[in-house]
Amino acid sequence: MEADRASGAAGAPEAAWRAAPGTGPRGHGGHPLPSAHGVSVEGPPARVRVGLDVPSAHDAMGARRGLRQDARGAAAPLRQAPRHQVGLRGPRQRHGQGAQRGGATGPNPTDRAKLGVKRHVLTDGRGVPLAVLITGANVHDKWMVADVLDAVVLRAPRGPRRPEHLCLDKGYDFADVAAVVRRRGIIPHIRRRGEPPLLGCVRGTPRRWVVERTNSWHNRFRGLLVRWERLAAHYLAMLQLACGLIAYQQAYGF
Repeated sequence: MEADRASGAAGAPEAAWRAAPGTGPRGHGGHPLPSAHGVSVEGPPARVRVGLDVPSAHDAMGARRGLRQDARGAAAPLRQAPRHQVGLRGPRQRHGQGAQRGGATGPNPTDRAKLGVKRHVLTDGRGVPLAVLITGANVHDKWMVADVLDAVVLRAPRGPRRPEHLCLDKGYDFADVAAVVRRRGIIPHIRRRGEPPLLGCVRGTPRRWVVERTNSWHNRFRGLLVRWERLAAHYLAMLQLACGLIAYQQAYGF
């Protein structure tokens, strides 16, 4: 009985919308819906107000083939500010570094003018470094004699403990070099240009080759063989550290 009453109550509205076909859109079962329950999903498109709904910043683009002044002003903050090249290179040069390459570098005359660095080393008779400086590869050795002698690490109460004798090769055969050495109380021993080389059995202890051996010791450090540091101070610090390690090894016989 309860089921019959429910079916009878629901049958009246069903007959109502079936009696009026076409009064509303069709549902999933293909039956039209009454107009009271229908919602309009189509109709004339509403006109978009350009002045209110959409900004009219580019309305003059077609006429003048460009943006208006207000649009250009709005796009100005989006543009990337131009970088000043001199301002970028300034901080590097304050540290003694070149604008494009590392500091204290120059064209190497023995390697197709590639940028390189030269090590100026002063050693004792055993090959232990006493002073070391770096310059560009195109700087002649004679111009750094005074600076290397003044950069001796060992100090005494009356000044730096410079060696009594200084052995130099033929590349230092200049009168001004000998004067600089004597002015510091050192006796120079410089090979003369045109002098025949010492071959065969030579009396005395070897002198010049100990510096070349020290250069070979420096090249065994992989960080010194090829320079990758742009700052000259960084490379000089690594070179001084290597000199300390060489002195330590020679002192304890490693």
